[in-house]
Parts: sequence; structure tokens; C-alpha cells
Amino acid sequence: MTQSAFHSFRHGEFDITVLSDGPIVLNGELFAPEADDAERAAIVSRLDGKDNTAHAQSNIPLIVYDEQVILVDVGAGKRFQPTEGMLEENLERVGVRADDVTIVLISHAHPDHIWGLLRDDGSLRFPKAKYFVGKTEWDFWMGEAASALPAEVQPFVEGARRDLAALQGRVNFLGSGDEIIPGMHVLATPGHTPGHLSVVLDSDVPLIITVDAVSSEIVSFEHPDWSFGFDMDPATAKVTRRALLEQACAQNAKLLGFHWTYPGVGRIRKAGDAYEFTSAAGEKS
Repeated sequence: MTQSAFHSFRHGEFDITVLSDGPIVLNGELFAPEADDAERAAIVSRLDGKDNTAHAQSNIPLIVYDEQVILVDVGAGKRFQPTEGMLEENLERVGVRADDVTIVLISHAHPDHIWGLLRDDGSLRFPKAKYFVGKTEWDFWMGEAASALPAEVQPFVEGARRDLAALQGRVNFLGSGDEIIPGMHVLATPGHTPGHLSVVLDSDVPLIITVDAVSSEIVSFEHPDWSFGFDMDPATAKVTRRALLEQACAQNAKLLGFHWTYPGVGRIRKAGDAYEFTSAAGEKS
């Protein structure tokens, strides 16, 4: 996504702009593995898709707090799908250079979240940043459990190890509840990956950056017990997703989702055993 204006808003002490690394195109079965053909076709049509493929956005929060310029994930560069790799260009469109970024928080090590860390020459795209990664996530991808994953997943493992290894000596490890800066902490939301982290920004109500713990504003809300095809532990992911959505309802939290229709910001409310989402797309920036 390249556009003339991005969705920006103030949340407590934080100025937030939702950027994009560009959309990815996924098979419909990945969005709703449990759906029957008719249900899946209806969902794909609502996701700007056809022929059983649909688009998922890559909404990347740019957060400014005092002198800190923070990214939550970095996209895939050009290494995953040709439609991605727009983050740095979109940063420049809002007046931010790669050298201006002071903190990079990695939610998890899937390609569309981490493969943009390095330039083609192997150097870090954001050379002056401090890097934060969940310790559980790091240990998984760098350890024997990832080596034992099926052969079709090993390209993900190789990419994660390439990029994480580049952070050796400058990475800061995180656990659930750890604070990055005042008013910003992480929340363990495992299942999508073993060490997946969501992010919470404090204000009168919290802003929860769900990342891939809540993969779709359609499927995850209307069918919260359905899986997402890239969930590595679907059973745990379902429990995590339900708990996170219940927390959001109880706190009247604002939400920001990575793969939701741009800008991926809004609120939810209970609707029986499911949830209804109201986008903030029409709100003034």
C-alpha cells in the first residue's frame, strides 16, 4: 500500500501512524480452515478476494513517544511476496528515515513480520535501533524444536534464523508484562507461534496491538474458535484469541490488527458468543 495519507491518531502519550508493508495474497483455506466451501467463499469475497484467494494487509504501527521512534514489526522486505516491501518507502512518505528508528519490537518471527530486517547486502535496515524480541520466541526458532518442524516449514526457520542471528549482541529479550518504554508493555499471546507477543499502550483505555493473535477482523471476531492457517498451535491460539478478545471487551480497549483491512484500528463488542468490530477508518486523524 502506497498512499498520500495514512491513518494517524493520538493515544495517551503516544502518536501513532499506521503504515503498511503492502498486502499479501493467501489461499482462502488459510483464512478459515474449518469453514465449508460456501462459508469460505463468502469470507473471501469480503476480503477483497476471488477464486479462493484473498488479500491480507500488513499494518505496521509507527509509534512516537518523546524522542523514541518505534516500529512494531518490519514487514517482509521483498523476500516473501512481491506485493510487500513497502515499509521503508512509506516511512519516508511520513518524514521518517530508517536511521531515525530508535526501537524495533518483533512480535514473532514469521516472514511477513521479520524478513524486512535486513537489506540485500545483509546489513540491518534500521542500524541505530534497539531490538526487542520475546525470549520464548527466540529460543524456539533458534533451537531444536524449529529444526524438527516439517520440511515445508523449514524455509521459515531458515529465514527466522538468518534475521535473528543478525541481532546477536544487540537484542533485548522480553517476557510477558515487560515494559519497553513508560506506558508500553508486551503481553504473551502464544499459539500463532510459541512466543508470540502482543503490545499494550496505556491511556484512559488501553490500545492493544494484537498482531497475529487475532488474524482477521472478519473470521477472528465472527468465528473466534476457528483457526488461522498459519497458527502453529491452533488449540492454544484459540484459547489465547478468546482471552484477548474478552479482555478487550472488558476494558473497552482500542485494537490494532496487523492483517486487518486498513487501517486495522477499531473497537469490538460482544455479539452472543462472538464479537462485532467497528472500524476507526472514518474517524478524524
